[in-house]
Amino acid sequence: MGGTNRDSSCKTANYKLEKYPASLMCTNCKIVSQLPADPGIHFSIGLEDCKTIVGESAELVCKLSKADCKGVWYKDGKEITGSTEGLTISKDGTTHKLKIHKVSEEFAGKYKFESEGRKTEAVIIVEDPPRFNTKDLEGFAKPRVIKTNQRAEFKIPFIGHEPMKVQWYKEGEELAPYVNCKIEISEGHSRLVLNKQQRKDSGEIKLKIKNEFGTAEAITSLVVLDKPTPPLGPLEIIEATSNCIEIKWRPPKDNGGCPITHYHLERNQVGRNTWKKIGQIPGEAHYKDTDVDHGKRYCYRIRSETSEGISEVMETEDVQAGTKAYPGPPSAPKVVSAFKDYITLSWVPPTDTGGSNILGYNLEKRKKGSNLWGLVHPPEEPIRTKKYDCKDVIEGMEYEFRVSAINVSGTGEPSTPSEFVFARDPKMRPRFTDLKIKSFMVVRAGNSAQFNINFVASPWPEIIWLKDGVPVPKRVTISNTEGGSQILIASAERSDSGIYTIIVKNIVGQETLSIEIRVTDEPKPPGPVELDENVPFTVTVSWTPSPDEKRDDRLHYIVTKRDSSKRTWHTVADRIFNNKFTVCNIMPGREYQFRVYAKNDMGLSAPSESQKWLITPKTCNLERPPKFLLPLKLHSAPEGYECYMSCAVRGDPSPHVTWYRNNISINTDTNYLITNTCGVCSMLILRVGSKDTGEYKVVADNPLGRAECSTHLTVRGKAFNYLRPLT
Repeated sequence: MGGTNRDSSCKTANYKLEKYPASLMCTNCKIVSQLPADPGIHFSIGLEDCKTIVGESAELVCKLSKADCKGVWYKDGKEITGSTEGLTISKDGTTHKLKIHKVSEEFAGKYKFESEGRKTEAVIIVEDPPRFNTKDLEGFAKPRVIKTNQRAEFKIPFIGHEPMKVQWYKEGEELAPYVNCKIEISEGHSRLVLNKQQRKDSGEIKLKIKNEFGTAEAITSLVVLDKPTPPLGPLEIIEATSNCIEIKWRPPKDNGGCPITHYHLERNQVGRNTWKKIGQIPGEAHYKDTDVDHGKRYCYRIRSETSEGISEVMETEDVQAGTKAYPGPPSAPKVVSAFKDYITLSWVPPTDTGGSNILGYNLEKRKKGSNLWGLVHPPEEPIRTKKYDCKDVIEGMEYEFRVSAINVSGTGEPSTPSEFVFARDPKMRPRFTDLKIKSFMVVRAGNSAQFNINFVASPWPEIIWLKDGVPVPKRVTISNTEGGSQILIASAERSDSGIYTIIVKNIVGQETLSIEIRVTDEPKPPGPVELDENVPFTVTVSWTPSPDEKRDDRLHYIVTKRDSSKRTWHTVADRIFNNKFTVCNIMPGREYQFRVYAKNDMGLSAPSESQKWLITPKTCNLERPPKFLLPLKLHSAPEGYECYMSCAVRGDPSPHVTWYRNNISINTDTNYLITNTCGVCSMLILRVGSKDTGEYKVVADNPLGRAECSTHLTVRGKAFNYLRPLT
């Protein structure tokens, strides 16, 4: 579709036309003019090249400086009249339009509008890429569901400029005609037929069409239904007692495209040649067999069933009813707390239960230096929980503990011993052991963020993680080990940025530690760049902020410059935390262009580029009293960070500039970096402190007068005492 010229381009063109009575052309607006001595009318907006697609509309627009002027439209040198079929020519005040209602290839060409000796030209390029009708594409995208050995057919019409290359793909591999694959291609239509399809043939089907103007794709999927594959082992024995065998298995690897409705079970008593049909059970992969004899061994055949049929059989290993199967050892007991009259311990149940439920635990203790273990509870009263307060201790003695699990078969092997612990009231509080703990971490969005904290504490502490003062979200994984804790964000997002605080506390006391995690990415580029000349021989470059500026307080900008004498880009300013910068030493008669980049901890954005800028040499008397063109702005900076203030002043002779803080001159104070270049007055505080709060004033004077402007700096305190500013 036809676009619209930017006013700044046209103003530049008008300036040239009015100043120089010669034959000129505006490269931005494509305005060609043969100027007489009296400039007369001119184009304020010229035609622009237009690229469009067959079947769409297109519009060319230009604008004259006067409303009472008439003009003539041409295509490829031939005049266009209002009666030309498919075209509408209109005029609204100073605006002249040519609209093509439905573009076809014959409308491509060079168009010109001419009025009173002025003319502007543009080219309409007509493209005809491959494309599909939206409804056809939606219908094509619906999956084709067939049964095994059936035929699948895919077809869809398309339009576009011939010749077109048509390709069919299955699971990313291009298809070629063969015994079970037939491809038909005709004008505006293609069909794919796949015969005798099997379950393994399920997958993505894609049609790709390409011509000189582009590529179009249509994607769908093929689902071939079949009976399921057999259930999967190994068999999990939940319980194997004298009167019950309870087993679990895994569902089939492939359900054939349909949900499992039933399982078919048969049972064989080892040593016999017959199989007993147990029958159908619901689709849960679990069965409890209560018709067993103590000491006998059994095996099972299991088949899965769907609406498409019954699978092949899975035969299990033998399972004995009522066998003596002892549980494995639990984990080593962990000391939860220790006092002079009791020690509290906890443990994790064994992974191997021996095929039956855990009925309880035996806990034993041993003095340091002794070989004798003894129960800490009566033998007939096993511990029913996974935590126990051992009161059978002597103050000042050092002990270790071990635990054994009990099931219907008896007591299993004991665990490895716990660490030695004194029976005495605790004397240490939690303490972090890492000497150099980072307080700040930058993570690229999409990557994982991981942080480990090591500590010592006795008794075992409670560990709490917070994000910005509230519990961490569920997507954050916390792993606690003896003497340490780890936080893991598997795939970090920007919303994961924040202050993460670990609280480690026990009955003696607590310690906290925080880290700031910032999730970011390469910044998006700034918006449009504008140029203004507020002070002679300077250019003020301003731009719309990057969309990432509000959510990244470390984002800043870099300005680069190129002029017609060098043609190479070089940096004129870095670490700009606002959206404006004044460039000095702009030479009249040279053409300049500027680029602005956004930068953060991850890197640079793509540049935003200004229009070209030209200052015409002028001769005039510039003597004037000082005047501030850009005053100081209010500033608020966090403690420990830098603060940059700037303003622009003009005057001839060049004014003398003095900076004041609370009415005291700071021009010679080494704590402030003060510069005055081409009327741009700037002051930088490298590390802001509370002492820097107050009123800042700039006074400019020359023999013709005096001017001043002021602002106020507010210093914000640190959010957390443990955070340090980055250098």
